[in-house]
Amino acid sequence: MMIIMNMVKVLFTTFLIVGLLFSSGVFSVLLYAKMTGKDFFTEAQPIAAVLAEGAAPAPPVSEAKPDPVKPKPASAMLDAPLVRQLPELPAGCEIVSLTMLLNYYGVDKDKMELYREMIKDPTPIRWEKGAIAFWGNPNTGYVGDATGKSRGFGIYHGALLPTLKEYVPTAIDMTGMEFDAIERQIAEGLPVVLWTTINFQETQRWVEWDTPIGPIKTTFMEHAVLLVGYDEENVYVNDPYSGKKSLKLNKEQFLGTWNALGKQALSYTNE
Repeated sequence: MMIIMNMVKVLFTTFLIVGLLFSSGVFSVLLYAKMTGKDFFTEAQPIAAVLAEGAAPAPPVSEAKPDPVKPKPASAMLDAPLVRQLPELPAGCEIVSLTMLLNYYGVDKDKMELYREMIKDPTPIRWEKGAIAFWGNPNTGYVGDATGKSRGFGIYHGALLPTLKEYVPTAIDMTGMEFDAIERQIAEGLPVVLWTTINFQETQRWVEWDTPIGPIKTTFMEHAVLLVGYDEENVYVNDPYSGKKSLKLNKEQFLGTWNALGKQALSYTNE
């Protein structure tokens, strides 16, 4: 009997210790939750669910790499129509060059129609001591009379651009860009109106006069052509003055005149 009683005491003591340990563990968890505001069981459940589903972490997002610059062909040539400025427009090289570009684009307009539509600066010329003291500004519109009935001069890119935009919504002014961008236009099948000199040589014959918007320095050697081709050593232009199509010119020499006239250029995009 004593043996049975001792065994009961031992079992009771064992269960009591186990119960106290379990209660202590639960109390610790509840105390942690009270102090941190986090539920141990509910916090752990989503992680367990994810692992149970065998989900893998999302792979890192790769950064998009820019497209490499498309290589430029060593040469390119366009078959743009030739339009002569003579005899009707002896001082109208810019609008005639633009006529060639528009005809290539598909606009059915002749040089005289476009000349009438072109923006003009009607400021009359004033002479002092044998030199021009006051006249129009080619950045505002065509200065003078391109027909030769009176003295004519020319027009610059900014004032000619609206006429191009009237017929080509994607017209662009490329003035100031590097010549590599101009050549890429040709490679894409897009001709470019460029400003140069009448003999394609750099000139020292500069003149200056005052205008309604301030003085301007320019040259009566100023000329415009349609660029239609290039290779490593040369450029090819449709020259409205000489009436020559795809006229070959030394590239280095031509660039000297183009730079001197302010890197003026007009074209369009295919967009």
